[in-house]
Amino acid sequence: MQSRRALLAASAALPLAACASRLVEAGRRTIGSVTRLDPRLDAILDASAPIEVLATGHQWVEGPSWVTGGGYLLYSDVPKNQMWRWSEHGGDELFLQPSGLAGTVPAAIREAGSNGLYYAGGDTLLMADSGTRAIARLNLATGAKTILADRYRGKRFNSCNDLVLSRSGAIYFTDPPYGLADGDDSPLKELDFNGVYRLSPDGDVTLIDKLTRPNGIGLSPDERTLYVSVSDEKRPVILTYRLREDGLPEAEPKLLRDFSRELADGGPGLPDGMTVHSDGWLFSSGPGGLYILAPDGAKLGLIATGKPIANCCFGGSDGKMLYMTSSDMLIRMPVHTASA
Repeated sequence: MQSRRALLAASAALPLAACASRLVEAGRRTIGSVTRLDPRLDAILDASAPIEVLATGHQWVEGPSWVTGGGYLLYSDVPKNQMWRWSEHGGDELFLQPSGLAGTVPAAIREAGSNGLYYAGGDTLLMADSGTRAIARLNLATGAKTILADRYRGKRFNSCNDLVLSRSGAIYFTDPPYGLADGDDSPLKELDFNGVYRLSPDGDVTLIDKLTRPNGIGLSPDERTLYVSVSDEKRPVILTYRLREDGLPEAEPKLLRDFSRELADGGPGLPDGMTVHSDGWLFSSGPGGLYILAPDGAKLGLIATGKPIANCCFGGSDGKMLYMTSSDMLIRMPVHTASA
């Protein structure tokens, strides 16, 4: 089977006429375009607003998270085992290396760094640590890392990919095999499946589902719906799980969006990272870029750079900025309403 990264790298080379860059008055390059697919997009963002390129030259960037108290963005370069910090005044700076697995990286580990990040307030950053194959907590003031979970029923996770924190303190996360050099055939793989999990505040790990390629994950504003993207070229979809009061699914997942046609049309990327606006809009990676979806899965708009867009988050001084990681770039564009 063709690897996800190989598929993304190949699709990233696809031409996109709308991606001709230009200079803005502030001196930053802009890239790409927004396609308005539904009039409801107008209430969310201005399709004519520029998409700014904030940083380039990385290998594969992921997991952006805005640190509210510090006024800066953190994001991962997963293959390089680095975490970067971007701010309006400081620009792009290396923040942490190694960001994931420390020491000598075995050849069987393909992506040793941190992946998805989630700022939890104060000095606390949560991370899906691909290289260490764990969910971890990083103290931003001291740099101390604490492993919160690295096993399910005594067996090591594959390579934790993305995570989201609920108001109850539970962490939902995905565990595909992307960080392992041989994927599902890796000699390091201890679990015979790839999963979606819930880590309770007291440390219990519960399996939510077994999926071929679980990737991005998010919660609806009322935290009764869990969104999971599946980055499988044979089934590129976003699924929804209706959650009970105890935070576990009450039924089998439902299909929110199938991106098979967009993938067949040659759009770069696969369903990957996501973030959910407090107004309920879902911003999710898919073949072609970053889609803005209604809660029922209807496509409202598409942000495209000509390269895969791996993940996104809201931030900025007023909370009205959408930050995105697109292949080797960090980019952003404004939205109309801050996400709580």
